[in-house]
Amino acid sequence: MTTAVDPSIDLADLDFWRRPLRERYEAFARLRQLEHPVFFPERKVPLLRSGKGFYALVRHADVVEASRNPKVFSSEPAVTNPEPPGWVKHVFGESMVNMDDPRHARLRRIVSRAFSPKMLSNLQGDIEAAAKRIVDDLIAEGPRDFVSQVAARLPITVICDMMGIPQELREKVHKHVDVSTAYTGIRPSLPRMLRMAGENVLALFSLQRMVIRLGRERSAAPGDDLVSKLVTANIDGERLSWRELGSFFALLLVAGNETARNTMAHGIKLLTDNPEQRELLLSDFDKYIGGAIEEMVRYVSPIMQFRRTVTQDYDLRGLHLKPGDKVVLFYGSANRDESVFPDPDRFDITRDPNPHVGFGGPGPHFCLGANLARQEIKTMFRELFTRLPGIRAVGEPELLLSNFDNSVRFQGITF
Repeated sequence: MTTAVDPSIDLADLDFWRRPLRERYEAFARLRQLEHPVFFPERKVPLLRSGKGFYALVRHADVVEASRNPKVFSSEPAVTNPEPPGWVKHVFGESMVNMDDPRHARLRRIVSRAFSPKMLSNLQGDIEAAAKRIVDDLIAEGPRDFVSQVAARLPITVICDMMGIPQELREKVHKHVDVSTAYTGIRPSLPRMLRMAGENVLALFSLQRMVIRLGRERSAAPGDDLVSKLVTANIDGERLSWRELGSFFALLLVAGNETARNTMAHGIKLLTDNPEQRELLLSDFDKYIGGAIEEMVRYVSPIMQFRRTVTQDYDLRGLHLKPGDKVVLFYGSANRDESVFPDPDRFDITRDPNPHVGFGGPGPHFCLGANLARQEIKTMFRELFTRLPGIRAVGEPELLLSNFDNSVRFQGITF
């Protein structure tokens, strides 16, 4: 066990996130060997609330411990790193990911109806139909980019189907989500940050106005869609306010989209680079796809980190944390912790057990849409490998420069 920190490793610096993935994995492996979590000071960024710095939780046990103790490791005021300015929540309302109980529990209780086993079962036909249309178009267009032709299409299509978004509005939804996704990357300069922030604000405004307008219409004339269910009181009298509906829609489009999209985009590359695993999966798709999805999520860690704020004195692995301290849960590092995952850099669809934290650690903030993401990935890969068994990635992926979103911007394919 070592105690010295390699000065070349700075998780708060943009240059670290420019490094190739392999170098980053090696850096996190060195951090996991240290006796205590390391503190990384942050440079003050105009218009943002960052600057104090954070302790990096890079071991699986530390991430799980923080996730299971929300009273100590709070999601308020925000979980993104760096934190957004305080005015954001006053303009757009608060996202449930940035809340603690009891406010978080109330919202999660209401929106969880969207992810009930019955709701997901009812969605399966829509997911299959969407996957079929996507492969139809892929065959007609010819192979170019797996992200734009496949991975980016299915999750948003399913969410729009769930919410009952009219067809004429869906192209606008796609564009606004792309803008919001780009904003999750690190901004290397103040002018670029301001430009992207402005575009993101306009996109969020447009999305919220859109769904609030639909909510008002459907509160008067409810249908069988999710918007109708969220704005009409259930038997307990609970429903979302207009602002809460807008915030949930934005969260669902960004967070609900990214997990499945990123996993599929990285997944096609993983199966190409590991032909023996691909062959095993295709030898018995139903037997191996469940394990394949869990291993993809572990290996990829679609969302790389979340921030927490310490609320009281707490000892974590010999480190004394004080109220107001910030910690960042690095899921990608936890998912390669050698003490939990033997040979962690090996892609193995039969890995068992596989207690990854790719959907977040255990606790109240575990990804509400995890089962929907699994369902989408399974259905999409089934359709692809049934109709295009030779589909493969070509070349290296173009990744988003980000310390938050492990997003693939472009991945060439052939079939």
